[in-house]
Amino acid sequence: MKSVNISSLVDRYTRKSSTFGKKIRLEQAFLEAILYDWPVGAQIPTHRILCRELSVARNTLSEVTKKLISEGYLYACQGSGTWTCCPPYPKTKNFLPIKEDLSLSGRAQKVLGNYGASPIQSSSFVPGVPDISLFPMRKWRELYSSITVPSNALLLSYSSGGYGPLKRQVRNFLKRWRNIDCDTRQIIITEGTHNSIDLCALALSDFDENVIMESPCYWGARNVFQASGLDTYMIPWSPVYGHDLNELPEEPVKLAYLTGSRHYPLSVPASRKDKISLCEKCDPEYIIEDDYEFGGGDYDGLLFDPESSNNFLVGSFSKMMFPGLRLGYLVAPKSLADSINKLRSEVFREGRLLDQAVLAEFISGGSLDTWYNNIHRDYFGRQQVVYDQISQVNGVVDVSQPKRGVSMCVQFRKNIDDRRVAKLLMKENLIVRPLSPVCSGSDNRCGLVIGVGMLSGASLASEAARLRVEMESVLKSSDVWL
Repeated sequence: MKSVNISSLVDRYTRKSSTFGKKIRLEQAFLEAILYDWPVGAQIPTHRILCRELSVARNTLSEVTKKLISEGYLYACQGSGTWTCCPPYPKTKNFLPIKEDLSLSGRAQKVLGNYGASPIQSSSFVPGVPDISLFPMRKWRELYSSITVPSNALLLSYSSGGYGPLKRQVRNFLKRWRNIDCDTRQIIITEGTHNSIDLCALALSDFDENVIMESPCYWGARNVFQASGLDTYMIPWSPVYGHDLNELPEEPVKLAYLTGSRHYPLSVPASRKDKISLCEKCDPEYIIEDDYEFGGGDYDGLLFDPESSNNFLVGSFSKMMFPGLRLGYLVAPKSLADSINKLRSEVFREGRLLDQAVLAEFISGGSLDTWYNNIHRDYFGRQQVVYDQISQVNGVVDVSQPKRGVSMCVQFRKNIDDRRVAKLLMKENLIVRPLSPVCSGSDNRCGLVIGVGMLSGASLASEAARLRVEMESVLKSSDVWL
């Protein structure tokens, strides 16, 4: 820790003319010591020591230090003391003028205008959050300790497309769970789903080109596309009627973004047949499939073909393991994988090799498969508990069938303000997402997206019953009817 030479302050203070008062002499001595004697970022002694060495009253010293703090020469940190700062720049006419009323870009404002994620991510029924309380953290720490040894210093460097052993484990994982047989070179390790989608948007499209999405859509993907300057068109889809092909844009479609084997946020099985019909109709240049609602062996709804020249698959381990992991993968066509890999390195740089190495060991040792089987079996039971409660509520017309996943969807009768419902439930510390903000203008479905990752056992049974009671009360209120 840097320290100051208190004797220089005392010397400068005692050499000041007594013509000036103590406060002025002390202030000048402090300024000279800060500017000429003391290093930046050094802690000055306590008031008790300074008062004793300078023979000044505590009030006098306190007034001087407060003034120096306000002028930017000193910095006070609560409980840690007072520190020297870089001298502030003098305010002269050479400085650029201050601009008023600045605003974010149009792209940024468009994203912020959407109904975003809840600021609360650790309460009952928060959607999209897996159970982190049961995750085998001890095993994870053991693997991390075994990886972080001096001989693995290269893991502190940049990576290029991802850690090789992890890419091989992802290839085997996709073969085992998704019946996808791809080449390791096709796999690009990313920092989660959003990073994968952002990379696709950058690599495959330009400003103002079109991307079609299903309605309801995954709001996170829509935000990424809009932030990239793309025009999003949402095509209503239901498991009964398929896609509304009358909603397609007249202009050429650059990208088609589809959820994977299960639709998110509806939490129902996706239809490969419907996806083919949509793509045949709009003929997108590229197809991005997001395996967001990973369901294990339910791969029949996937359209992705590793031998295709324009199909991309996005996946993430965050929903299976824990959100803070922020590691995912992008499977690209063979002809484009190397170029996109290079683009990622040029724009985003790459790292996280330590985390990637631990994840590779976690998968290769069978821990991921064991964890996945156990927790998803648990999720199925949790969804059944919530389903039994919510399906009784008057005003609810549909609840997604229980499955091995972390999210479920509740649909209301028409003309219910689901945003208002979500806000009223939030007051009771029941955090859910409204469905209508992720639907197109012609799609009048409304409801709630509910998560089961934060609760289990008796607490889940109690909270599910409370959710039912609160929903019944809210839906009876005229405040939520349009």
